[in-house]
Amino acid sequence: MAKAKPRSEIRFILNGEDVALSDVAPDETLLDWLRLEQRLRGSKEGCAEGDCGACTVLVGRLSGGKLVYESVNACIRFVGSLDATHIVTVEHLKGRDGELHPVQQAMVDFHGSQCGFCTPGFVMSLYGLWMRSPQPSDAEIEKALQGNLCRCTGYEAIMRAARAISGYGKAAKDPLLAERKAIAARLAALRDGRRVEIGEGKARLVVPASLDDFAAVYEAEPKATVVAGSTDVGLWVTKHMREISPVVFIGGIDELKGISETGGAIAIGAGVTYTEAFSRLADRIPTMGTLLNRLGGEQVRNMGTIGGNIANGSPIGDTPPPLIALGSRLTLRKGAERRTILLEDFYIAYGRQDRRPGEFVESVIVPLPAKDEKFAVYKISKRRDEDITSTLGAFRLALAEDGTVASIRIAFGGMAATPKRASAVEAALVGKPWTEATVETALISFETDFTPLTDMRASAEYRMLAAKNLLRRFFVETTGTKAPVQVGRAA
Repeated sequence: MAKAKPRSEIRFILNGEDVALSDVAPDETLLDWLRLEQRLRGSKEGCAEGDCGACTVLVGRLSGGKLVYESVNACIRFVGSLDATHIVTVEHLKGRDGELHPVQQAMVDFHGSQCGFCTPGFVMSLYGLWMRSPQPSDAEIEKALQGNLCRCTGYEAIMRAARAISGYGKAAKDPLLAERKAIAARLAALRDGRRVEIGEGKARLVVPASLDDFAAVYEAEPKATVVAGSTDVGLWVTKHMREISPVVFIGGIDELKGISETGGAIAIGAGVTYTEAFSRLADRIPTMGTLLNRLGGEQVRNMGTIGGNIANGSPIGDTPPPLIALGSRLTLRKGAERRTILLEDFYIAYGRQDRRPGEFVESVIVPLPAKDEKFAVYKISKRRDEDITSTLGAFRLALAEDGTVASIRIAFGGMAATPKRASAVEAALVGKPWTEATVETALISFETDFTPLTDMRASAEYRMLAAKNLLRRFFVETTGTKAPVQVGRAA
């Protein structure tokens, strides 16, 4: 059977209307398109980097045959990534007679707005939460609003509004829920199994039809920019004004979104978002769930992918250190060829990974800690929520029957040019009694493993002291009779 001819337009639904775009720049953001082309100006530009949430909209997509709506940052989401999705902006919330939506009315009545600039973003984040949890707990509300910043006021009025929304209407009767079957059918019709190709040269974008199609496209164009969630690449455009064309958008490839468990390990497709990975990882490796809850805001977790966090090679990426400490392996693919390497061997130097031209991260295999092993991840940042890491340590420990260290794996981010194991520290601990004296003696080995830098997030001295203290903390938590007190949200 001959391959279907590529399609030359992006097709999606905007609020209630079908949209087909054949003239789309690879770096055009959804926020610019909404405000400049559609005159929908409820979504605002506050930070242009996915931090403040003023641009929040909902994106509906088919996932596993179900229609899922998620809050996203329109300022760093590219139009080219929206094929076969449903975009919902704050303008769509008004009732048929112009009355306010329950979320909006609650915000008014409980004085959840002052200057109003950020309010549409808060409304859309609360709307997404209300649809999936009409009676949310305070912890759920706080988590949903991690990615929304308000400069005018405290959040208590907004919290009160969030608790009260269901008193103004029933979520089950909301149009996005009541019309879900019809919207799902429309989106399914848009997914025609064809590659999308728009533009040429420096104005070219491609949306592959499948995983095999992506492998063929990237092998043929190895210098193309691959975009999954755009939580990094979006900033290349909005903050660094970088040229990214040609672009290959892979966020809609279902074959990259698999999560499975076998043989004591979890296999995670490179296109799995933090949100999609959360339930499995939080259940099987609880401390990973805690970490993911602090990775960006809800909008970033809905967009960003595990594979993207690994592939970009950032020395302060949050997931590589714990994955390295767990002994994870990567599956890399070029065309039809695959190879598997240890994640720790993937990182060669700053900005360099063991990845050949046209080769991409297809999946990561994460071994589960044994029942008698200790595993912990600690993130240090200036603020608890939605902040970039200063340093992050991950520890996996197995003790022998006599109380000596049978094996230990320690990995850090923010301490070197790449995510890196503390090999000298490990060597100083293995075979020794797991005691305070052993740990204190091993601390000097951090100077062998790491030479951290000073930057806006932390000084070199702070990073070194924090790393040593995290090993001390791990020792205390693995030997004490009581669980340590940690700041966190109520369930």
